[in-house]
Amino acid sequence: MSVEPEVSRAIIQLMQGVVYRESDEDVWATLERSPAAVRDHFTDIGVEVVIADAEGFAYLRSAPQDDDELPRLVRRRALTYNVSLLLVLLRKRLAEFEALSGEGRLVLTHDQIVELLRTFQAESSNEARVTDQAERTIKQATALGFLRPLRGQEEQWEVQRVLKAYVDAQTMADFETRLRRYAGADE
Repeated sequence: MSVEPEVSRAIIQLMQGVVYRESDEDVWATLERSPAAVRDHFTDIGVEVVIADAEGFAYLRSAPQDDDELPRLVRRRALTYNVSLLLVLLRKRLAEFEALSGEGRLVLTHDQIVELLRTFQAESSNEARVTDQAERTIKQATALGFLRPLRGQEEQWEVQRVLKAYVDAQTMADFETRLRRYAGADE
């Protein structure tokens, strides 16, 4: 059984990372036209294709398994505290942005992202160290695909909507609860 070249391209693109409607139009059209062919390919190897039509992105994740008969193809990544913190803060900003404007892209400057992180970092007299840590965190979030630097606009980053799939409402609520407890411990 041969697979159409367009389906093969969609499969390969998904294996390389998140597919976005706006930047991968041909692949997205294939996902809309032949979702079953793409899903069938991955089902046999224990991988699930997630297509978020409303958000305009698609990605792969390990299919839920009752027993560990198959090894994980999609690896889980342990995130540092700072990266986890940044992702939750970005997700919160994305939710606020969508509530206010509904459409468009959330773009933040380097300084805005650093300031988001600074609020939750321990006071330090070494400003350079705080900035270096924030820059490392931004690079890690970019490498994971949650931030994208804007071409031709230095120091500006687009928050990728795929973040919504990784940081859900429950995670945000748990984070808010921890912050309230933390703030209460300081009083």
